Amino acid sequence: MQGRWHLNDSKTLVVLDESGNEIVPSAEEIFLVEFRSKGEIRNISVSKPSDEIDWITFSKYPVNFKVLLSPNKDINNFFLIVNTIVEKNEELIEFDILDTSIDHIIINSTWHPLVKGITEEIRKIMKEAEIESLGRISLKQYLNIKKQNTPFVIDKVEEIPIDKEKYISNTEINIPFFVGKLYSYQNQGYRWLKMIVNEKAGCILADEMGLGKTAQIIAVISSECKKEKGPSLVVAPVSLLENWRREFIKFAPSLKVLVHQGNNRTGFYKEFYKFNIIITSYETVLRDNSLIKMLDWNIVVADEAQAIKNPFAKRTLALKQLDRKSSIAVTGTPVENRLIDLWSLTDFVFPGYLGDKKQFEEEFTDEVESAERLEPLISPILLRRRVKDVAADLPKRIDIPQAIKFSPEEAKLYEDLRLDIMEEYGKNASLVSLIKLRMFCTHPFLQVSSQSNDPSLYSKYMRLIEIIEEIILNKEKVIIFTSFSQMSDLLMHDLSNRFKIHCDFIDGRVDVSERQLRIDKFSEIIGSAILILNPRAAGAGLNITAANHVIHYNLEWNPAIEDQASARAYRKGQTRPVTVYRLFCIDTVEEVINERLERKRELSEAAIIGTDGISINSADIVEALLKSPLK
Repeated sequence: MQGRWHLNDSKTLVVLDESGNEIVPSAEEIFLVEFRSKGEIRNISVSKPSDEIDWITFSKYPVNFKVLLSPNKDINNFFLIVNTIVEKNEELIEFDILDTSIDHIIINSTWHPLVKGITEEIRKIMKEAEIESLGRISLKQYLNIKKQNTPFVIDKVEEIPIDKEKYISNTEINIPFFVGKLYSYQNQGYRWLKMIVNEKAGCILADEMGLGKTAQIIAVISSECKKEKGPSLVVAPVSLLENWRREFIKFAPSLKVLVHQGNNRTGFYKEFYKFNIIITSYETVLRDNSLIKMLDWNIVVADEAQAIKNPFAKRTLALKQLDRKSSIAVTGTPVENRLIDLWSLTDFVFPGYLGDKKQFEEEFTDEVESAERLEPLISPILLRRRVKDVAADLPKRIDIPQAIKFSPEEAKLYEDLRLDIMEEYGKNASLVSLIKLRMFCTHPFLQVSSQSNDPSLYSKYMRLIEIIEEIILNKEKVIIFTSFSQMSDLLMHDLSNRFKIHCDFIDGRVDVSERQLRIDKFSEIIGSAILILNPRAAGAGLNITAANHVIHYNLEWNPAIEDQASARAYRKGQTRPVTVYRLFCIDTVEEVINERLERKRELSEAAIIGTDGISINSADIVEALLKSPLK
């Protein structure tokens, strides 16, 4: 039986038998006929295809197909097409490799076999990404294909999905129910968040402190209210609930907001449908989990999302159980201590994307190299802008480290205390054993008795007084952060008597409902005033731009805590330069803490994800115990 070569409507090379039936030969069969002079295909005699179709050139060299991921001009869409590499030049070929088993292709009148097995490999990639056809794909499909980290994929989507030239204009956006004005970078963030919500996906908004993450969140929630998709939920630390309520009143006064907190909170889930936004705390989500789980929330926002960095914490598990269309984690520190922190946040906004916890920990250890490998996986769902990059209108911030040396008498007292702790704890030393040393560095009065009642005789406190004196001379306000309530009491008593100006404090002893009132009073004072804060009780979420000086009187092990505290004054809305002082005693536990902070910040620069380093290890503890001002 004699056959003849034919190019069908699909531009596929086939053989027609004497009855006109179409036989689709493989690339190997065509190759053998063309280049090995085999004159038969499946018992049908054929001549060389080049003899019958002379306008086609036949190449021996196979080409490699790849998947091309590229953004559409429409910022809300992704498109997927198949790409082939020919003689090192990229050409876009309209060839649906998903709908055919053909293993050869004609490009610019040249026939090429495909690399053996390439069609099966690409179909496998597509199947794992849940992609059934070429064209528009969802963000989830994009991430599913991206995380496979296969050489058969070319990713042209560099920054999902932000068109910077388009967004950084000052063109105002009409956002339903939103009455505020967004800065250009906030407009950019809003549109990015809208894309995420439209995709029914999740993301991490990790802008640096002071860039107005709250306003961007309120803008996207407001825009959703026009669609009547049901209520959205904002979950935040209890100290920030009132702040969120006030921000909604400021930016979206026509929306109905309910703070679900306290003894008078409702026990009927249908009550929630009367409101656009429900604001509650992490503790209440845990306590009322069965009630809150009865709703299918539109957007669930986790503010200060480092609160769910521990994947096994009850609050974390309770929040992840909620049904929602979209999830947004809001944090200036997506990683506080370990990369697993970022896994926990991602597991909330995009469950399953980074695999389970065990898989993640095996692949990504707490090292710079792991952070760099993790960055391209996380960047599509993480938006992080820094003050220095996008907020040129913010006043300059000046950081001044204050390294203080003990007096001989202070050094001796510290050394005695250090040796006592070494003898008591030995190799079993822990962070708890270092608290006494940290308290001593804060002020010796906290650990040893003294015949003097004047705290300014201590070197560190003396420097504090000098700084405050200059601040008061300029009639400006200052925030002082200290971790210890005893030191807060000492500061309150001494500074108010010494300077005869308004002096107040906020720590765990001050009821949450009273904290904003104290800040308001501090802000309304004309002239100088002092506010003493505990960085854990009042170091996040509060806006205290009335002060343009921040003093970290004792350092924290975690730089995220310190950075959040500084951002109380150095944030959007501040109109004056902000000076941040960091006081630490050299050759003591505080110097070890300072060195560790610098080490963690150096690690954070390795990737945009905001990692601030490894957890506190035994080496840090041992070094702190061995550090002596007498050596």
